[in-house]
Amino acid sequence: MSAGIHHISIEQGATFTQTMTWKISGTAVNLTGYTARLKARSTVGSRTVPSISLTSAAGGDIALGGAAGTITISLSATETAALNPGKYTYDLELESSGGVVTRLLKGNLTVVAEVTY
Repeated sequence: MSAGIHHISIEQGATFTQTMTWKISGTAVNLTGYTARLKARSTVGSRTVPSISLTSAAGGDIALGGAAGTITISLSATETAALNPGKYTYDLELESSGGVVTRLLKGNLTVVAEVTY
């Protein structure tokens, strides 16, 4: 399965929440036991430290909705204020409890600069 393409825009200094549902043939994929990670870098293929790194680990910014198949990315206004404005390339990967990794989404992630702060 090839990763879907989805572009994300985050406004610096504003609360950001985006929820999506992973479905195969119209049926939600049960994400119980899965983990998720999203990494964004300013250069495709760069092995440097990612500019943005999110995870579903305890206290992370990604929440998985079990049998509902939902993936929710949430960043507080304080967290988005700390992001550097600019255009990045990202991918979102899910890993099953059995270690199978699926790159679900990829695309551009733009952090739009805040004017009022």
